[in-house]
Amino acid sequence: MDEQVPALCEQLVRAVTVMLEPESRQEYRLEALKFCEEFKERSPLCVPCGLQLSNRSHSPCVRHFGLHVLEHVIKFRWNDMSREEKVCLKDSVMDLISHGMHPILEEESHIKDMMARIVVEMAKREWPQHWPDLLNELDSLTRVGEAQTELVMFILLRLAEDVVTFQNLPTQRRRDIQTTMTQKMDVLFAFMLNILQQSVQQYQHLKTDPANSVKAQGMCRVAVASLKTLAGYIDWVAITHIMADNCKLLGMLCVLLSEPELQLEAAECLLIAVSRKGKLEDRIPLLILFGDEAIEYILSVAQMADTETLEEKRYILLKRICQLICTLGTQICALTQSPDLKVNVPGNFNKYLETLLSFTRHASQFLTSSTILTWGTIFRHEVLSRHPQLLAAIPDFLRSSMVSIVRVGFPSKDNSPSCKYSRMDYESDEDFNGFFNSFRALMGGVVRAACYLDPHTGFCIAKEWLQFQLSAPLDPGPHNAQPGDALCSPTSTSFLQWEAMTFFCECVTSQLFRVVPKEELPVAEGIGLLQQVLSYETMDPLILSFVLTNLSSLMPFITCLSSYVPPVLSKLLDAISFPLSGDMKVSKSRGEMNVRRHANSSLIKVCRDYPELVQPHFEQLHARVTALLGEEQLLTQMGKCALMEALILASNQFKSYDRQQVLLEELIGPLVSGCVSEKTQRAFSGPDEFISFVGADILMHQQEEEDRGAPSRSQLSLCTFALLGMVKRSQWPTDPEEAKAGGFVIGYSASGAPLLRNPGARLLLKVLDSLLALIRTMNNLYLPEVMGKMGDTFCKSLNMLAMDRKLLMGTSQSAIEDCDLPAKTNLSRIQFFFASLFDNCCQILGHCGPSMPHEFYSVPDLASRLLSSVFTNADNVPDYRLRLILRVLVKPLILSCPAEKYESLVCPILGPLIIYLYQRLSQKWLSINQRTVVSEEDYTEEDSECQEVLEEQLVRQLTREVVDLIGSCCIARKSNDFCASGAEVGHSAGQADGDEEEMMTTEAVAPGPIELTELGQFLLANEEISTSLLVISFSPLVWKDTMACQKAASHLCWPLLKQVMSASPLPADAALCVFSNILCGLQTHGQHESCKFPLVQLSFQTYEALRPQYPELRGLMEQVPDVPRDSLEQFDAKLLAPPQKVGEKKRREHFKKLIAGCIGKPLGEQFRKEVHIRNLPALFKKKTKSAPDSDSVLSSCDSSLVALFQP
Repeated sequence: MDEQVPALCEQLVRAVTVMLEPESRQEYRLEALKFCEEFKERSPLCVPCGLQLSNRSHSPCVRHFGLHVLEHVIKFRWNDMSREEKVCLKDSVMDLISHGMHPILEEESHIKDMMARIVVEMAKREWPQHWPDLLNELDSLTRVGEAQTELVMFILLRLAEDVVTFQNLPTQRRRDIQTTMTQKMDVLFAFMLNILQQSVQQYQHLKTDPANSVKAQGMCRVAVASLKTLAGYIDWVAITHIMADNCKLLGMLCVLLSEPELQLEAAECLLIAVSRKGKLEDRIPLLILFGDEAIEYILSVAQMADTETLEEKRYILLKRICQLICTLGTQICALTQSPDLKVNVPGNFNKYLETLLSFTRHASQFLTSSTILTWGTIFRHEVLSRHPQLLAAIPDFLRSSMVSIVRVGFPSKDNSPSCKYSRMDYESDEDFNGFFNSFRALMGGVVRAACYLDPHTGFCIAKEWLQFQLSAPLDPGPHNAQPGDALCSPTSTSFLQWEAMTFFCECVTSQLFRVVPKEELPVAEGIGLLQQVLSYETMDPLILSFVLTNLSSLMPFITCLSSYVPPVLSKLLDAISFPLSGDMKVSKSRGEMNVRRHANSSLIKVCRDYPELVQPHFEQLHARVTALLGEEQLLTQMGKCALMEALILASNQFKSYDRQQVLLEELIGPLVSGCVSEKTQRAFSGPDEFISFVGADILMHQQEEEDRGAPSRSQLSLCTFALLGMVKRSQWPTDPEEAKAGGFVIGYSASGAPLLRNPGARLLLKVLDSLLALIRTMNNLYLPEVMGKMGDTFCKSLNMLAMDRKLLMGTSQSAIEDCDLPAKTNLSRIQFFFASLFDNCCQILGHCGPSMPHEFYSVPDLASRLLSSVFTNADNVPDYRLRLILRVLVKPLILSCPAEKYESLVCPILGPLIIYLYQRLSQKWLSINQRTVVSEEDYTEEDSECQEVLEEQLVRQLTREVVDLIGSCCIARKSNDFCASGAEVGHSAGQADGDEEEMMTTEAVAPGPIELTELGQFLLANEEISTSLLVISFSPLVWKDTMACQKAASHLCWPLLKQVMSASPLPADAALCVFSNILCGLQTHGQHESCKFPLVQLSFQTYEALRPQYPELRGLMEQVPDVPRDSLEQFDAKLLAPPQKVGEKKRREHFKKLIAGCIGKPLGEQFRKEVHIRNLPALFKKKTKSAPDSDSVLSSCDSSLVALFQP
């Protein structure tokens, strides 16, 4: 067969050439690929051909293919080869490395990589039992030349990566190899250090001689390879090897930091060494790097790299050194935290802080951000936070943070030294803007942590900065070259400084009021600063918005001097009526509108947080608000509603039902009267009448016409916004005695709890039928006959808002917002009107349950009225509207329902709803699963593919909303697991401005046992509802949404199934369906770790619970691919007739092996050819203890003890 090798090699060379030749035709390339693959799989001549093709006389591509053939043989044929064939192949490979390589600078890197992989693959199969001389052979190779020495380093590195890092070989083989490496680590480490030392010495000696420049570069390559190999070992070897010979390795690495060609690799080695985890006592020797000499050395290298011309390699070195400094801080925090170690704070801690601060001050935003977490850890540290040297560094840190939080450094600009660094770190301005937002949020947290330690210093610095900005003239920037244009833009210098200063002041003042006792507050300074802010006048809307923010942050000072409440209210009311530069109906300035929104939010915040201070001035506030509401064209409808909300919040302090009701009648009564008028009721009677009433029929015409329906839309929007504000803000006193004295208590429940009435309930009940009719009519707008008659433009007005669509799709926002809002068209006005109106109506009904439970749940036939309204034409209502209904209407309505109304309200609504949602989602997911790749001509529009993605994302969001709804109703731990249901999309249109100051916060809840709520127990006691609940809870396991599956499997399925089983046995087909869904879920989602674990646990629990009662489950288990029948028989036998109690962990592991065949794999692993590595004879045999001779035992005992056991 040897004579066939040359001819076959020629064919392979031609095939490889055809595959890689750019001019080759596709059919020839495929034919050549097929020939090569068949040769690798079937030919018995792979080894001789591979060795011949690997000869250095061939081109690099051919050599790489030859080496690849050898690797393929080792991976997939090694177990079938004889001992002689293995030894021959091993010797041939080692000979190829010795004599078949080009010089180190000429040899291709991919050839070296393939050679290293071949040796490592053989070592993984034979070392140490059958290849004990591997290390000696590698040592011999280093004496051949630089290329071989470098390759030996690559071999050792790859061996460590495969065995320790990636662990991609069987457990027994990995244990054998790693144990041998650990035993021989003294020799290995000394060997690698010796190679590094020799190569560095020769390189430093040769690099000064131009005649030996090639030789010097070769030795430099060897040194680099040695450093990279050491980096692969430092992370996991015993610390004694790193600290051996008086820290020889660390000292050598510090010295190499000054060697330009080696400093980056040396820095990475140091970083890995300092980043070591494990026992704290093992990390104590690393504190040697806190010495003055080491810190100075590291800092000097960083300064040298920073002063040179900006190059990518130098910048990466700077990043590594920054990481090194930060990691040192993490280690000192961990070591000083433990009282057992008694590690003292280093004496030169101030030197370390100066070094860390130098990186915080660096022009690169990335380097600055890298230090933030370290600063935060130190500021929050129990020991270090009290250290005098740290307290002394706080002012410097705060002043450096003032510079770094200014939004400059965009890659496309040159307005800051950080721009050149940003061009190396970020692809676009959008990328930088996303990073900067996250960075500044982190910086804000660290600034607050620093001010927690020294709040007065922080306040003094914030005060100086705020006073400077108040006195500095505005700089609109060179972009405002038009005559008379003196307003700032988002890129103006003044805007950027005001933005950063405002953020800083908010962080500082929030900690000041939280930490400092009221009697120790700097009241005089705070009131003076508040007075300066109130006195500051500007007509620039962007700057005025920041002024209002600073006013809000200083607001707590008014509790110390209430005389400042009137000027604060006056300032806010003036800003609410900030003049608009353009026609409010056509276009508005974004900055001007933001000022008004900001002022509205601030006014609501004052009335909410300080009602006792506002109450003495209620009449003045009431008069001013009434005057503003009387000017029709001055405010938007949401602006008017925000003023009403502020008055309602302030009136809650009256704690008088009658007075609060009178005010609500005054504010909301006229709007409700208009809403229930005969004209409006006629408009709500059907889609055609409603379309005509709101002027949406204007969209049937091609050209823009006068909008005759604008007054009706405006009045309807004002009414719904006002009603929403009323049900959210109108409250009774929290104190029971005050509520009783104020006339809010109208009786007591059977349990003795007071029944409280809401002052706004009468108005709400008066308009309830109109709201239900309006929702019904808006749902009927989606009727096919209505949409077909009105045309495409009208249909677009019912689509999802663009801003909600962007949030849902994750479309990146512009880095810098435009100053002006886009001009409004009839379509955009009507689309926003429809979205906000429907949102408001759903929110009003959703808030009725929590805010006025007695009045609302006592409405006759409430369930049937809601069903006939909210779910009218549900089949045609789009997913985004249905999701809104579930989130803001159904969920609070059900959760706030009193237990006595479960039967009359919850069951009639939730029972049919769950069945409908299951049918709808099943159909949607079936459609998604059946989608296949279609040709371009099948698309009718350019954006049809994007529309498919949007629809699929909406189905995912709706699925998660359904899981969240079921979990919130049934599972007691809903605060932890079911409150966050993804991005809040589709909710923005109807947000009242008064809520813009409120932010969602998520509190961590400790995990605990999952229990059913009272409502959940009630629902599962109902046979019809319990069945539908089980079906819809187990269905997300097979729908292709990972988040819904994870939630359902982790927190929903088992508690519901366990409760149902405890009440009555399941039908056999239901048990089969449940278990089948779990197995299908494993097939669909098993590739995701977040789903695999809960699904495996759920399948184990379900099988153990159901198998004794339902033998049919055995048939399902037998259908699992590759299930071992004998093992399944054994598991069932132990389950059905357990001879002894087996631990749950062992039972679960046994079951996991049974279902392994149905656990889905990632696409990249589904078609991978399995590599089988056989175990070798064990290195260490366990010693079996011999049983002691009973006679010898008895003979050694006391005779009296022996007598006890004698008959």
